[in-house]
Amino acid sequence: MKRIFSLLMASLSVSAASAADIVQPLPPEVITRSQVERIHLRPGELPQVNLTADILYRILASEIAAQRGYYDLASGTLLDLARDTLDARLARRAFQFSMADRNSQRSQEAARQWSLLAPDDPEAEAAVMALAASHGQTAGLASALRKRVLQSENREQAIAQAAAVVDRMSDKRLALQVLEQALLPHLREEMAAHLALADAAWAARDAARALESAMQAQKIDPSSEAAAQRALEYGMAVDSQAALARAAAFADAHPRSRKLQLMLVSRLAADNRLDEALARIDAMQAQAPEDFDLLYVEAEVNIRGERYDRAKELLNEYINVQTQRRRSIANDSVSNALADASDARLLLVRIAEQEGNLDDAISQLGQIDDPALQFQARIHQAVLMARQGRINQARDTLGRLSPQDDRERTVVALTLASIYRDSGRTDDAVDVLAQADRELPDTVEIKYDLAMLYERQGRLDAFEKQMRRIIEIDPENANAYNALGYTYADRNRQLDEAGELLDTALQLDPESPFILDSVGWYHYRMGNLHEALDYLQRSYERMPAADVAAHLGEVLWALKRRDEARKIWHEAWREDPENETLLKTLRRFGVEFK
Repeated sequence: MKRIFSLLMASLSVSAASAADIVQPLPPEVITRSQVERIHLRPGELPQVNLTADILYRILASEIAAQRGYYDLASGTLLDLARDTLDARLARRAFQFSMADRNSQRSQEAARQWSLLAPDDPEAEAAVMALAASHGQTAGLASALRKRVLQSENREQAIAQAAAVVDRMSDKRLALQVLEQALLPHLREEMAAHLALADAAWAARDAARALESAMQAQKIDPSSEAAAQRALEYGMAVDSQAALARAAAFADAHPRSRKLQLMLVSRLAADNRLDEALARIDAMQAQAPEDFDLLYVEAEVNIRGERYDRAKELLNEYINVQTQRRRSIANDSVSNALADASDARLLLVRIAEQEGNLDDAISQLGQIDDPALQFQARIHQAVLMARQGRINQARDTLGRLSPQDDRERTVVALTLASIYRDSGRTDDAVDVLAQADRELPDTVEIKYDLAMLYERQGRLDAFEKQMRRIIEIDPENANAYNALGYTYADRNRQLDEAGELLDTALQLDPESPFILDSVGWYHYRMGNLHEALDYLQRSYERMPAADVAAHLGEVLWALKRRDEARKIWHEAWREDPENETLLKTLRRFGVEFK
C-alpha cells in the first residue's frame, strides 16, 4: 500500500504559488525534530503509511477544494495530514496551497513542517528562509545563504536560490547588503554571483552598482548574452550612449545573440536612432531569414518613426505569414499564429487611428478573431463609432456582445455610459449606470462613474450617497475621498470635512496629480495661498492639464503674479481651447486669448 500512496502523491499536480505579502512570526512547531527522530525516519525516507480510506479521502478532498479556489480548506487539510503521516510531500503541498491563499501564518507553519520532515531538501529550506526574509527576519540570513551556496553541488543554482530569497525582502537596499555578505569575494568567481548582485543592486535603485556587477560578469564570460543584456539595461541609466556602444560591439561580435539584439533595437528606437535600429534588424534577418517575427519588430520601429506606409506593408506581410501557419497547422491550440496575427491587426488599428482613418480602424478590429481579444476589440469598435457620431451603431455593437462574467458586464455598462456622456446625453448615461448598479450592486467602478454623473446633473445628495458607499465598500479608494473632498472644496461647503477627506486621499496616493490639484484648491478656498501654490505647481508638473492650469493661474493671480497666471492660462488654452473649467476662469477674470 505504501507504493500506491507514493504513486497517488506523485500524480498530484504541483502548481506554483505566489509569495504572501506579509509573514507573521513563526508559530510553535507541532511536529519537532525529536519526534521525527523517535520514529526512526531517516532523511529522505518515505514514511511507512498505509493508504487508508481516510487518507485517500482527505487528499482528494483537499485537491477538489483547491481546484474550486478554497485554498484555506485545502492547505489546512493537507497540513493536518502531513502531521499525521509525517510525509514531507503533503507538507510541501500544504505550503503551496497556503501561499496561493496568501495565508502568511499557515505558509510559515507548513514550510517549517516541510523542512523538518525533509531536512535535506534545499527547496524546503529556501521556502523557510524566503518567508523569513519577506517579513524582515534577516538575522543570520547571510551566513545561512553562504553556507547553502558553499555546500551545494550546483553552485550556480544555489546562488540563484539565494537571490530569490533576498528578493522577497521589502527593503531592497538591505536585500543587496545581505546578498553581498552572503556572496563573499571568494564566491564571486562564479558569473552567476555577479549577475545576482547586479539584479539586487538594480532592485535597490543603485544603477551604478548594478552596471559594475554586470560588467564584472562580462569579464568572467565575455560571450554571456545574459551579462550583456544587463550591462545594456542597467547601463542605460548611467550613460546611455556608452551602454548602446557596448551592446552594439557585443552584437557585432555575437550576431546570433537574438535577445540582446532585440533589446538593442528597442533601445535604439527609443533613442530615436531609427536608421540604426532598422540596420540591426536587417542584419538579424540576414542571419535568420525564417525569423518572421522580425517583420513585426521592424513594423514597430517604423511606427515610432511615423513611417506608416512601410509599417503597414510589413504588418500585412506578417499577417499573411501567420495565416499560412494557421492553415498548415490547423490547430490553434498548438500554435500562437492566431494571437500573433491579432497583435499585428492591433498595430494596424493604432496606425489607422493616428492617421485619422477610423473606418479602417473599425474594419481591422472586426477582423480580429482571437477569442482572447474579441471582447475588447468590439468594445474598441463601439468607442470609435461613437467618435464618428454613430451613437446608435455603437450602442447596437455593445448590445450584440455576450459578456461572460461580471467584469465584462461592468465594462459594457461603463463604455455605453461614457459614449452617452461624451455625446451630451447625460440622462441616458445615468439610466444605463443606474440599471447596472441594480444588477451589479457594490461594483465600485459603476458607483463611481454614476456618482460623477449625478454631480454633473447637480444631484449632490445622490452624488454624496454613492461616494460614501464606495468608501464603505473600499476604504482605501483614494479617488472616492478625493472626489468628495474636492466637490465640497469647489462649492465652498463643509470645508473641515473636505480637508479630512483630501488628507486621507493624499495619504493613500501622495503622488497623484489629481489629488494634489484637489488639495491645492482646498487650500486656496481656505485662504492658504502659498500652500495652494505648492500643491498646484506639483500637480501641474506631473499633469499639465487645463483644469489644473485654471486653478494654478487663479492662485498666481491672487498672489499678484498676473503675468505668470496669463502665461499658464495661455499655454493651457492653446492645448485645450474648449476646456470648460479654464474658459469659466478666464471669463471671471476678464482674460481673452486669440
